[in-house]
Amino acid sequence: MDPISITFYAMVCGCLSMAAPRLGGLVPRLAVGAGIGVAAAILLPVLRGMMGLTY
Repeated sequence: MDPISITFYAMVCGCLSMAAPRLGGLVPRLAVGAGIGVAAAILLPVLRGMMGLTY
């Protein structure tokens, strides 16, 4: 996974997480969203490989 994709997913999830007020203030929501985005970007190629899918 290239750094651009990881950064993109982190930014998207970080921005989307701003709609989740249950996590507290803006900074915790951005941090959680960015963490989820990074995890998704890292996990996606693994899952695609396990399913036999290629780009």
